[in-house]
Amino acid sequence: MKKLFVYIIGAASLVGCSEMLDENPKSIAAEVFYNTNSEAEAAVNAIYGPMRSGGAFGLGYPAQQEGLPDYGNSRGSQTPVSLYQGLDNANISRVAGIWDNLYQSIRNANLVIVNVPNGRDITPEAAARFVGEAKYLRSLMYFAMVRNWGGVPIRTEENMLEANVKRASVEEVYDLILADALEAEKSLPTTASAPGRPTTWAAKTLLAEVYMNLKDWQNSSARAQEVIASNAYSLVSVSVPEDFQKIFGPEVVNTSEEIFYFKYSRQQPFGLIEYAHRAIGPYKYYGGGGFYAQYTDSTSNSFIKTWDKKDLRKEHIFYNVDVGLGPNTVLYRKFRDPIATTGGGGNDYPWYRYADLLLFHAESAARAANAPTAEAMTSLNKVHRRAYGYPPNLPSPVDFDINNYDLTSFIDLVVRERGYETMYEGKRWLDLKRLGIAKQRILEVKGIVVAEKHMMWPIPNSEMLYNKALDPVADQNPGY
Repeated sequence: MKKLFVYIIGAASLVGCSEMLDENPKSIAAEVFYNTNSEAEAAVNAIYGPMRSGGAFGLGYPAQQEGLPDYGNSRGSQTPVSLYQGLDNANISRVAGIWDNLYQSIRNANLVIVNVPNGRDITPEAAARFVGEAKYLRSLMYFAMVRNWGGVPIRTEENMLEANVKRASVEEVYDLILADALEAEKSLPTTASAPGRPTTWAAKTLLAEVYMNLKDWQNSSARAQEVIASNAYSLVSVSVPEDFQKIFGPEVVNTSEEIFYFKYSRQQPFGLIEYAHRAIGPYKYYGGGGFYAQYTDSTSNSFIKTWDKKDLRKEHIFYNVDVGLGPNTVLYRKFRDPIATTGGGGNDYPWYRYADLLLFHAESAARAANAPTAEAMTSLNKVHRRAYGYPPNLPSPVDFDINNYDLTSFIDLVVRERGYETMYEGKRWLDLKRLGIAKQRILEVKGIVVAEKHMMWPIPNSEMLYNKALDPVADQNPGY
């Protein structure tokens, strides 16, 4: 089923690319397309192609994120990412590729939103579902953009034919993100029609994180609690480190904790490429060989050094190998596929797992109450228990005691646990920025003063040179 879904997406994205190259009037295409359920579904599938490709989430996005957190570094051509003084030309080009791919997917989402409701043979109910999926994906993409670039040009179905679009404020981008996610929450089904399709629970999870970024703790906590109360998800139980392959392994099609993932297959060109390449010497964790661009040190990095060895996640993620950086160097193997082809690994990219949702809930519920609550502690303990091989829903010897924490120390605990749980998923840096502690943590752990220009990515030349509504000085992020 996984392979079938990525094949469908790939075929549809190729159709989308050919339409881009064909500058014949698109009104004609709209008249003969978007009229049946199958045509509408193909149009929705085309949204996924650019956003999950090698230029975006297949490599660029998580790889760029993973050189930034307190727990790791980048090497090779990505070394400037971990120097925190701004990006060099090579990495500016990489983030430009992410930008371009996200806007291509946004364009494809806009086409669905404007055309599908007018389809001759599509029922209103089906049209609402297709549009809801398009708005969910558009919301997700703008959410990635606003956290990495700040305000960006807003392109929707209303202005998608305009070349020159001013840079919107951060607040305006969040207004669109919320509007789309709220619409998706109403329109999407409670059960995914296929692995990789969003549901109303995925929309609620997105809203929980968006509201966290807006410091709307009540709404964040409420959305997270709704997902928990649905009983639609549960953590996968583990007993040994290798059991985490039941969550992240290349053969996994779906799990009980999958809320929304980008789906990949070993088949060319649908694999999780380069980001998943972690092979060096005798360590064949990726069949295609490849890169080891991110690493950490087990003795000098305090976040790693203080990580309890009994935590099964630690052994699952790391392997120790000297790549010329010292004998205590460790590389990541979370997304490993020993028989991957050169087209990429079969591992899926977990945008939202149930573990994410539980940790969203732990933080937002405590902040909403201005103190740790029993419900917040339960959500945290579920994730922590699983990490040590205990049943997530039963009390365990490793449970945290609510009586030992005030609000500040509890939030610190949640943030630490989320750092361990989502390590190498491209999420930690965004958490540190949201919390306002990114510069502090990098100075404490790495001894580096982070330049202000490093807090945001530069708006690429593909936008600045051709969008006449932008001022090349005033609208560029500081330092670029």
